[in-house]
Parts: sequence; structure tokens; C-alpha cells
Amino acid sequence: MDNKIYIFDTTLRDGEQTPGVSLNIKEKIIIAKQLDKLGVDCIEAGFPIASIGDFEAVKAVAEVVQNAEVAGLSRANFADIDRCWEAIKNAKRPRIHTFIATSPIHMKYKLKMEPQAVIEAAVKAVKHAKNYVENVEFSAEDAFRSEVPFLCELFEQVIDAGATTINIPDTVGYATPKEYGAFIKSIKEGTPNINKARISVHCHNDLGLAVANSLAAIQNGATQVETTVNGLGERAGNASMEELVMALFTRGDYYNKETNIIKEEIYRSSNLVSRLTGVAISPNKAIVGKNAFAHESGIHQDGMLKNRETYEIMNPEMIGVPVDTLVLGKHSGRNGFKAKLMELGYEIEGDRLNDLFARFKDLCDKKKEIRDEDLIALVDEEILKEDEIYEFKYLHVSSGTNISATATVGLKLNYELIEKAEPGKGPIEAIYKAINSIVNGEFVLEDYKINSITSGKDAQGEVLTKVRYKGRVFIGKGVSVDIIEASARSYVNGINKALNYEKKYS
Repeated sequence: MDNKIYIFDTTLRDGEQTPGVSLNIKEKIIIAKQLDKLGVDCIEAGFPIASIGDFEAVKAVAEVVQNAEVAGLSRANFADIDRCWEAIKNAKRPRIHTFIATSPIHMKYKLKMEPQAVIEAAVKAVKHAKNYVENVEFSAEDAFRSEVPFLCELFEQVIDAGATTINIPDTVGYATPKEYGAFIKSIKEGTPNINKARISVHCHNDLGLAVANSLAAIQNGATQVETTVNGLGERAGNASMEELVMALFTRGDYYNKETNIIKEEIYRSSNLVSRLTGVAISPNKAIVGKNAFAHESGIHQDGMLKNRETYEIMNPEMIGVPVDTLVLGKHSGRNGFKAKLMELGYEIEGDRLNDLFARFKDLCDKKKEIRDEDLIALVDEEILKEDEIYEFKYLHVSSGTNISATATVGLKLNYELIEKAEPGKGPIEAIYKAINSIVNGEFVLEDYKINSITSGKDAQGEVLTKVRYKGRVFIGKGVSVDIIEASARSYVNGINKALNYEKKYS
């Protein structure tokens, strides 16, 4: 369709550069499958030459994605491009995304290259990538602070060399909508062969204008936008996928543009990425925040009761916010449990379904009603379970206002139960000291967060921990109606991730 906007999702590459975020291969595969289900046109899976782990993650994503293109990022040199091709060659629709800086400050101080040498390097890179794939994307890093005549000359030559997409980033988030729109228009008008390539934009959110700048670019000829789920990314992040998509949809009368995004998958995608990255969604976040469809003002509530459209330009069902049509409890059977999982988008069979049903029954003994959020947390915890080098077995905690906290923890290693007791200023410190004394490693707790999965006094608590081990950060997760138990499980989960990573890559 002539009015289509292509969504290039870089959650797994630029989004993972969010400070404190570190995804393992299993988590990247789960996110990639959801992005494919969401309907993004291209998934940028990572930067293959950056590390062995990055290479293997990109390769794994390329092998499981069924519909979207899969891109790998590479600098404009042959070694990067060769490595990128090795990672994505098994994708059904591979794309190589190569880049070089083009602003005067970057060329002079970072690259130490003359402008003509930059053009030559870009052309050689695109030609080399074209030997491997039909779809080659070329990015001019820091394009917005580059000189337009130079960019037009560069883009003309890389398009002649075979680039099918040219990306014009606002790398440092400096642009404003009016000038960025004019900037895109001037490049479109100044590049003679621009009709042979797709114009893409990649906007950062340092001034809170990434989505606005992307929309301005669309109005001036851009047909691809590079986004991340929840706006994740370096510094203040990238253009938010859900905000851009819903702006185009809700104001279709104004923009007259469409995307392939399946809107009913937006909420699930957003929450999945939040849980796996450990980056909480702000309550007042547009589209997916928990307050996005909440109305507290009496005037607003009165209007909503009379007609939802008085104060609501979207409704939660549009983006797939779960509506509890089937509430489960301790008397629910296996078929009802399976039906509910299918309603939530999970198709689980066999032994895994049996294991989940047993865990569901255990949860029913602790909670009167099981809500959608409880089931999602239960399933995701099972799907994401690490190889348990250390298996959590039990804990006992003694604590109070007038006594020192002590914790006894039991972990199983190679079928042997190991028990340790430690004191602490509070129960969590005591638990983590006991765990550290068992695992005997240099594990450092860097962050600790508690989220309530549902409301009520019997709500499950989800604990996210960030565990540093030998220079890398690993995100641990634990869920339980007992927040103390969830804290212990989360820390052990993070330690197991670290040890599994070490075993695989050391």
C-alpha cells in the first residue's frame, strides 16, 4: 500500500543499550517471537561483531523469526559485514544494516577521516553487503548534525551501490519537529535517485521529541521509522513504538498512514519487554501505562459514564489490555486452565502444561482468585527458567523491630542440599548474605525492585534483582505471594543466569 509506514524495531539492539539492561539468548528469542507476532516489519536483532554472545543471540533470533525481516548491525567495514552475514544468513528475510558517522564533529574527532574518504568507505561497505543480501540498509550516524549537501552526495552514491534503505538518524536527540521535517524534505529533494530507496528515520528522545520528530519525518517523505518497545534505548531512549503506531492510527484522518502492527498485541508486547528487561513502565506512560485509561476527576468520570468518547480517544481493548472473561480458582479444571492460557496468547501442551497446571493449583491454595496477571507471571517464569545450577529449596527468617534479622537458606547443588545461616540489618540482607556464603562467588546486588502483580492483600509480588558478576549485570526474577520468598528466588535466578553465561562463554 502506498501509505504504509514500515516499523523497524530495534528493541533487541538499541533497546538493550538501556543502562542496566542485559538480555540472554532465551529472553531475546521470546521477545523476537512476540515482535513477529506483533507485526513489525524488521527486527534488528543485535550487533554481531560486538561479542560471541551478541553473535549467537542474533543467529538464534534469525533462525526463529517467521515473518519479519531480521537485521544485524555492522560498521562500514568488511569484517563487521562478514560477521553480520554469518549471524543472519539463516533468516528467512535477512537484512544487513551498515553505518558510518557523517557529521563534521564525528568525522574529525572520532573517525579522523576526510568527507570523501567517508563516502568511499560507505560505498565499499554497501557493495560488500550487497554480495550477501538484497536488502541493505545504510545509516549516516549523527545525520541531523551533518551538512545536507554532503548527505545528499553520500546517499546518492550508496543508493547507486545497492542500498535499499537509507536511514537518517537524529542520533543525539537534538532536533525539533519542524526543522527535522524540513531536514528530511531537503534530503529527499536533493538526492536525485532517492526514489530507489526507502527513507528511514531513527530518533532519540533526549528532548522528549522522538515520536514527534518521527511523525514530522513521515509528513515529509519518510516511510520507515525505527522504534523500540516502551521507548527503550541509550540515554532517554528511542521513539516509542506504541506511541508512534497509535498516533498514526488514532489520527488517521490527519496522517493518512497505516502500519502492519497488530494493535491488540501492543499491551502484551510492552509488558513482556518490561518484565524481561527489568525496566518498569511509568504509570503515566502514554498508551501502555496503568493510568493511560484511568479517569479520577469527577467531571471526567461523569462524561465517561455518559459517553466514553467525551474523554477517551482510544479504549484499552484496542491495544489488547486483558479483560477478565474467565476467572480461575482452586476448583478450575485442566481444560479451563488451558482455555484461559490460549485466551492470553499461550499455546502450551504436554508436560509443560501439566507442570504449569500443578504450579497453578499450588498458587490457588494461597490466593482466592487468580487474575490474568497472575497467570502471565506464572507462565513467563516457567518459560524463562534457567538451568538451575543452584536450586532454591527453602528459607527460614527471624526478624523484628527489636531483634536482629537472621536467615537460614537451603539450596541444592548436584543433588546435595547446602544450608547456611547469616545475620543482617534486615531479612533481605540476611537472605542474600546466606546465599552468597553458599554459592561462594563474587556476586554483588546492584538493584532490587518489588512490583505487585495484582492488587489485594494476597497479591503476588514480583522481585527484580540486578546481580553483577565479573563485570556483567544479570537480571533475576522471582514471583510469590510471599515477598521474602520472591526475593530469595530472584537472587538465585540472577546467580544461575550468571553461572550459565560463564559456563557457555568462558
